[in-house]
Amino acid sequence: MKTHRILFLAGSLLLVGAIVAFKPDVNAQEPAKSNAAASPPIAEFEKYLSNAVLTGVFTVDGQPLNKLEEERYEIKSAKKVAGEEKLWEITTRIKYGDKDLTVPVFVNIEWVGRTPMIVLDSITIPGLGTFSARVVFHERKYAGTWKHDNVGGHLFGRVEPAEAK
Repeated sequence: MKTHRILFLAGSLLLVGAIVAFKPDVNAQEPAKSNAAASPPIAEFEKYLSNAVLTGVFTVDGQPLNKLEEERYEIKSAKKVAGEEKLWEITTRIKYGDKDLTVPVFVNIEWVGRTPMIVLDSITIPGLGTFSARVVFHERKYAGTWKHDNVGGHLFGRVEPAEAK
């Protein structure tokens, strides 16, 4: 179980790096004048995810829900990959036990209007395992599902700006 927790935290940190909460533009003056979907706020989301910290909890399928495990993800930067429709590079710091590394992870982000969702479908991260996930961000919160190899569950928490050093 400890190995799964280490691998899950490392993988979900990478994954959740992309899954940060997003604050929609509450200052919009007018509704869209056409029926076409509004463009996703790419630059705004890049800024919001960069230098952010996600703190929350996760569940493990089949385990009691009254003993949630804590998680923490530090997102150093988030950038949409130029020329790609959904691909983003999320640089995330992973700290767990004696491991402390910063790595770039490539994830898809899909949008429902102005709501971002990270999508991972059986992505193998060398040395860590294979991961799948769906994580939605809304008003400084994130929530979703995860799977690491044959273990899965739910995750949820809040998104906050990283403290300046």
